[in-house]
Amino acid sequence: MTAMNRRQFIRLAGASCALAALPRAVSAATTAPRVVVVGGGFGGATVAKYVRMWGDNVQVTLVEPNPSHISCILSNMVVTGDLSMNRITLGYDALKTNHGVSVLQGRAMGIDAAGNRLTVSTYSGHQVLDYDHLVLAPGIAFATPPGNWKPGLTPHAWQAGSQTTLLKNQLAAMRGGDVFVMTVPKSPYRCPPGPYERACVVADYLKRKGRTGAKVVVLDANASIQAEPEAFGHAFSVTHAGVIEYHPNAVVQSVDSDTRSIVTTVRTVSNAKVLNVIPNQRAGTITRGLALDAAGFVKVDPLTYATAAYPNIHVIGDSCSVPASDGKGVPKSGHMANAEAKVCANAIVRALNGETVDEDIATNSACYSPITNRKASWLSANFLYGDIYDAAGKVKGKGMHRLDIGEAPEKEVNGDSYEDMYQWADSLFADSFM
Repeated sequence: MTAMNRRQFIRLAGASCALAALPRAVSAATTAPRVVVVGGGFGGATVAKYVRMWGDNVQVTLVEPNPSHISCILSNMVVTGDLSMNRITLGYDALKTNHGVSVLQGRAMGIDAAGNRLTVSTYSGHQVLDYDHLVLAPGIAFATPPGNWKPGLTPHAWQAGSQTTLLKNQLAAMRGGDVFVMTVPKSPYRCPPGPYERACVVADYLKRKGRTGAKVVVLDANASIQAEPEAFGHAFSVTHAGVIEYHPNAVVQSVDSDTRSIVTTVRTVSNAKVLNVIPNQRAGTITRGLALDAAGFVKVDPLTYATAAYPNIHVIGDSCSVPASDGKGVPKSGHMANAEAKVCANAIVRALNGETVDEDIATNSACYSPITNRKASWLSANFLYGDIYDAAGKVKGKGMHRLDIGEAPEKEVNGDSYEDMYQWADSLFADSFM
């Protein structure tokens, strides 16, 4: 692991909002080509914005069932009451006004890939949208855990909004001696540091509120901490010692939301005060019928984010599976979705102009993670297109290879990084939605 100081990281994190295959300004050669984008999160909003910026006369329609996007980034701070929901609610007005994106509030129902048509369910009925290119950025879907799981009783809060509020209210009702149980899904999943971050800020909240004897039990389906192992390992064993119990290899066998009980391969907990079940994840439902990897995510070409069977259907963000070197997979995160969206936008504009694909591709995923309500850590990984390698170090094909990774050293898990977290988030919010 290559060390990197905080100021180097800040420069990298800020640059990565504009990183990855920045093209020259181009003008689409065909008459009013049509690009339809499904999903208005960081991937969908960014690709809609940049196709309009780079594509001149390209018509872009963004299909999204909600009137605004509620960011998962910073949402754990809403759970603890340190931020309001308004702080992470991002609208589409700027995309419409500043960039000419048409926003259709509705739910994508089905794709006619042969006919280049998307059916959308809206309040006024079904609409059929013709497209030259279709970009799918639907986020995640859940694999329902075994047993009796009711997210209205034992929330996941892994799609921000009403679930975030529910978990916040349940946390606020905890008293001394109560137990907060949370699961970590099997990798890959949205936001690798996110569950460990949540455990930390919940533990910090319980201590700050004087909930003596209250505990956070983390049941991780993975063999070890999946991101920032140094920072979170230290947080679990030192910063929040005696409050957080961490259990790896805890695969969920049964959930009973009515009694807030859970059985895993290593630990059973009954009658928890809060049971925060974050299920295993897969590609969004609208991608059904496209080629998936073994984990249930859509396989894409990293130069265009196109699917093999349909070169004009692209999948970006949490739903896509990018070829990468073994043990160095491309993470699913808001920051990475923003970077992938720019590569995809560049590829679409080039295709509309009859230009060759750009192989000089780089993406970056940066993240800050609060450890308390005063301190945060950070992590950054860079990916370049080229040869990728198997576990034995032999070339296995082309894809995205991680060249370096930086995690905050212990001395930089501090208040400066906590303040920088908001600067990073606001830059990403603006680059995607403004």
